[in-house]
Amino acid sequence: MSVPEHATVTNIRPPASPVQIVPSVLPADYSKLGEEVSALEAAGVDKIQWDVMDGVFVPNLTFGPDVIKACRPHADVPFEAHLMVVNPDAMMLQYLDAGCEMLIVHAETTTHLHKTLSTIRDAGGKTGVALNPHTPLSVVQHVLDLVDMVLVMTVNPGFGGQAYIATMEPKIREAAHMIAESGLNIDLEVDGGISPDTISGAAAAGARVFIAGSALYKYQGGLTAAVTELRRLAEAALAA
Repeated sequence: MSVPEHATVTNIRPPASPVQIVPSVLPADYSKLGEEVSALEAAGVDKIQWDVMDGVFVPNLTFGPDVIKACRPHADVPFEAHLMVVNPDAMMLQYLDAGCEMLIVHAETTTHLHKTLSTIRDAGGKTGVALNPHTPLSVVQHVLDLVDMVLVMTVNPGFGGQAYIATMEPKIREAAHMIAESGLNIDLEVDGGISPDTISGAAAAGARVFIAGSALYKYQGGLTAAVTELRRLAEAALAA
């Protein structure tokens, strides 16, 4: 994706859908990622997340920008890169060029978060800030004007298939309140252990964007049925 030279992103944009189901491609078949991306779009997902790991901030190594760029023509839904890397500033704009509309950086990995977010915005990208389970919300409170999404991790990052940390729900609730108080149009995403058994609790706490990996790929009814069921459960929790 080539980002227009003078493109800008602000927090003033049309309201997001009430619920967004966003797959992580970690459980996908890496030998045919293009086909996997197409199948996810056909299943009705809202976006696709690429978990970028550097083997330093987290133990695993995953996707470089060239892999994502090769998959970009296989789907029209937005891509986001979850950068689980030390020093994201050194590489992050390569992921915009690869076709990711949003870059999510970990607050724990960048010394000058305001500068990092400003750089992404100036390059035409949307911004997200991820917070590990132990990281307080206060680290993002004073840069909300530069944030399009706050991501509350409901597992410790680095591996797929981990168990949902239910004690993060008060933190999700606090994040939802902080966003509402800001008056800005900021999405609230959760990532880690999201499944038919856990999505209702996260939604009731205030999350609206849900990353799901293993639960989607293991669902016996297939990807489309899994996306439909997760969306139904989240919407029911919101309506309750």
